[in-house]
Amino acid sequence: MSHITLVRHGQANTGARTEEEYDRLSDLGAQQAAWLGRHLEDTQQYHHRIYCGTLHRQVQTAAAMGLEAEVVQDPRLNELAYFDLARLAKEQHGLKIPAGREEFVLHMPQVFAFWAEDRIDDAPERFADFETRVQAALAEIHAGDGPALVVTSSGVIANALRQAMELSPAGMARMALAIMNTSVHRLFPIGAQLSPVLFNAVPHLEAPDRAFAQTHL
Repeated sequence: MSHITLVRHGQANTGARTEEEYDRLSDLGAQQAAWLGRHLEDTQQYHHRIYCGTLHRQVQTAAAMGLEAEVVQDPRLNELAYFDLARLAKEQHGLKIPAGREEFVLHMPQVFAFWAEDRIDDAPERFADFETRVQAALAEIHAGDGPALVVTSSGVIANALRQAMELSPAGMARMALAIMNTSVHRLFPIGAQLSPVLFNAVPHLEAPDRAFAQTHL
């Protein structure tokens, strides 16, 4: 029986407008990841099984953490294509692309609602298929021996919590919006289910001189 620690990637390219532009760490994102890696080492939190998606920002985060074990890359841990979904929602439903944080907070739940209801034609991935791959990847990891660390993205983490807690798509969106860069989350087996026992922890960023590094975007 094993628990799974989920880590969101470090801050990426905040000025991006496409999936490709977004998929690289900022300098701060690399620093956040390095601080987290040192924190895990200092607190003797060792994971003999480490996984990440295949996106550049996820791979770069795992590398910057300086993890000793081999990192297994699994595309099922990749993020949903939010920029593409947002573009399609604008074209098909007139949903304005957000210009800032406050607009983004309102935008994501609407995009998730259209997506979950299969109201976005030609989506890069159906919502149900996204859920299936996330569930399959985590179930496979959970079936292994010993604690595992998974470097992924906020949408994957929020969906894992949605499935564990039976959240609505709107609840999943609120979770995704709250998740900070390089935050730590943990799923622990309770009975036959994986249950969340840790959410959005950033102990490596809690010192006063690192408060500026507690970022969402």
